[in-house]
Amino acid sequence: MTTSSILKSQEGNVLQLKLNRPEKFNSFNREMAHELIQLLKEAESDKSVRAIYLTGVGKAFCAGQDLSEAIDPNGPGIQRIVEEHYNPIILSLRKIEKPVICAVNGVAAGAGANIALACDVVIAAQSATFIQAFSKIGLIPDSGGTFFLPRLIGFQRASALMMLGDKIGATEALQMGMVYKIFPDDQLLAEGMKISMQLSVMPTRGLGLTKKLLNEGCVNSLAVQLKREGEEQVVAASSHDYAEGVSAFLEKRKPIFKGE
Repeated sequence: MTTSSILKSQEGNVLQLKLNRPEKFNSFNREMAHELIQLLKEAESDKSVRAIYLTGVGKAFCAGQDLSEAIDPNGPGIQRIVEEHYNPIILSLRKIEKPVICAVNGVAAGAGANIALACDVVIAAQSATFIQAFSKIGLIPDSGGTFFLPRLIGFQRASALMMLGDKIGATEALQMGMVYKIFPDDQLLAEGMKISMQLSVMPTRGLGLTKKLLNEGCVNSLAVQLKREGEEQVVAASSHDYAEGVSAFLEKRKPIFKGE
């Protein structure tokens, strides 16, 4: 299905979403933000979707907010943009109990960079760049940037990147721990689909519980986290996929997971 600002397609159990405002470097306006929120909501309840693959059309992944909308006196205004656009997107990406794979195909700036960093597996094209562009226009990092980036690369580096607004290339992003892998530009989308397809046939319930615990681990004490691991391990052990995985191991065959 083709929509005005996001391209949606499905291959097997992989839902692919492509940000589609290439003439604006896939910067977000209200329409695209609400569309992504709705598509993620639909994917969460769609049992045929077991992995979500997010990327961009054209030369950019996402340049962040469309500033023409941000300064429009008749537009939604900064407060609504943050509260109604970006906060719901980030919360959806983290709460959906399915893996979200992001392929950064070009520049990822501002909110675009932080949306990428909120995903579960982030890969990038060799030519991709990341920039915390907020300080360039007198704003602060939003879209979870002050939460995720220090946890990924350390407080000092995150502070410097946010204050100085340095542009980071894919190789440096990999070395810092911002991304999982980088690929030649012409191989990125295919490699991202391979990863997405692999995850889409794995034990989706277990992956979702893993994601849930990673979220909680950002704020829990060790004692609390150990307790939560025990609780969710019981849930995982009651799943169809656990029984299938054990049976397949004992029978020396490849498991067939249902995501249940």
